[in-house]
Amino acid sequence: MNPARPSDIFRVRHPSPRRLPIEPRLEKLFAATEERFHAIERELSEPEVVRNPARLRELGQERAALATAVGAGRALSALEAEMAGARELYAESGDPEMRALAGEEIAALESRLQEAAARLRAALVPPDPMEDRPAVVEIRAGTGGDEAGLFGADLMRMYRRLAERRGWTVELIGLSEGIPGAIREAVFTVRGRGAYGRLRYESGVHRVQRVPETESQGRIHTSAASVAVLPEAGEVDIEIDPAELRIDVFRSSGPGGQSVNTTDSAVRITHLPTELVVTCQDEKSQHKNKARAMKVLRSRLLDRKIAAREAERAAERRSQIGSGDRSAKIRTYNFPQNRVTDHRIGLSLYRLGDILDGDLDELVAALRLAHDEERLAGEPGG
Repeated sequence: MNPARPSDIFRVRHPSPRRLPIEPRLEKLFAATEERFHAIERELSEPEVVRNPARLRELGQERAALATAVGAGRALSALEAEMAGARELYAESGDPEMRALAGEEIAALESRLQEAAARLRAALVPPDPMEDRPAVVEIRAGTGGDEAGLFGADLMRMYRRLAERRGWTVELIGLSEGIPGAIREAVFTVRGRGAYGRLRYESGVHRVQRVPETESQGRIHTSAASVAVLPEAGEVDIEIDPAELRIDVFRSSGPGGQSVNTTDSAVRITHLPTELVVTCQDEKSQHKNKARAMKVLRSRLLDRKIAAREAERAAERRSQIGSGDRSAKIRTYNFPQNRVTDHRIGLSLYRLGDILDGDLDELVAALRLAHDEERLAGEPGG
């Protein structure tokens, strides 16, 4: 067995044993977290705190909230100490067999260090209160004519397959179809643990490059579809004044059966202050269509509220993701190259078929990491 060279293994040849193998702003945030943890422990031992049940409970809750991050940081520090020992053994040992064993240990520790750093990062990033909300997904065909509609249907299937993989449920709210197999617009709600937290990164313009079935000369066409992902909002999140709404009812069109097409069951709601318009016509009942349309309207208004808050908080910096700007191209699906590229993080994956079949885990993990780092940059001292 040929021992690996140190240059093949070490990213940092002589790291300081007191520094964690994480980005500086994350290390600074961990230091502040650990300092506060120790301060709480000291305060918990003070007699006046012990005699004050309310203060004792308050400090206990804060300590519990910090304990996960402190434990993750200490575990990472212990692994780094192991790595320092393995590197020293590799560098100083004259025994080829010992050097080979040390090289193997270093390689194994590298993987464990990355996992431990990810756990620490996740523990330090403030939790997203919208993470487990149901997600309202809207897909609209863009430039490219019928091919854009076919691509929109592909995206809808991709999200349905993702939902199946994760045990989520999908509820169709509205569907406007084009040629057979194509959609002009689709709106549906995805429910399940982490639904909005994972799907939120899909908001934006998706572009496809492929040879359409109708293309006789084999030329590659570029088409696009837009996706908007909104957290489902309840009445407690958004209060809507009925006087600010214009509600129109009309006869449904398209597929759906005789009773759908022959009664005034379709509902169009216009929110006058924002001029947002929501239409729902898939149910036979006018009341059900109205209830579904109101859900979508609340979600769109909540999304605007969140985007405005994030824009205000990030006035001095521009986020690559989660900025609320859905006009930008976020991803390209290139069929000839079997490639999917997410332009926000510069990641290309050469397994287009798997991704269109709902396997978005690698993309989502990379996007979440970039988003978490962006959020950390906004923390005090970041």
